[in-house]
Amino acid sequence: MGGINTPHNIYLLQRGLKTFGLRMQQHNANGQAVAEFLEQHPRVEQVYYPGLASHRYGDVARKTMTGFGGLVTFTLKDADWKQTAAVVDRAKLFRIAPSLGGVESLIEQPLVISYFECTPEERERFGIPDNMIRLACGIEDSADLVNDLAQALES
Repeated sequence: MGGINTPHNIYLLQRGLKTFGLRMQQHNANGQAVAEFLEQHPRVEQVYYPGLASHRYGDVARKTMTGFGGLVTFTLKDADWKQTAAVVDRAKLFRIAPSLGGVESLIEQPLVISYFECTPEERERFGIPDNMIRLACGIEDSADLVNDLAQALES
């Protein structure tokens, strides 16, 4: 935000910091619950979340972090980009948007939002397959988020 700020921005920052700890607890809890659900789902190929034992650097994360956040990325089994987009479109509670860290939960398909200008070769080099979905879990009830994803994953 720079070295010089408006009084209104400082007020908003100060107000937001009062509930930051509570919001992070819920982000962490929701990210963990959603990641655990997705890891067990038969339509999910892989889940990327540092709070899972299956994560490549999960042991480092558990030693160095007190929570794992709300960002969860996963890939679908045997799905092309259109089938992946259909899952994103069926989500009702998650809003389609490319952002992080808000109080509302967001969903996006990196292929069509964050990496739409990249060639398939570039996306492959970056590790962004066509069947990837990224979530930013907000502070809603974790059961509601899991239920929303469960219905979105039904084919």
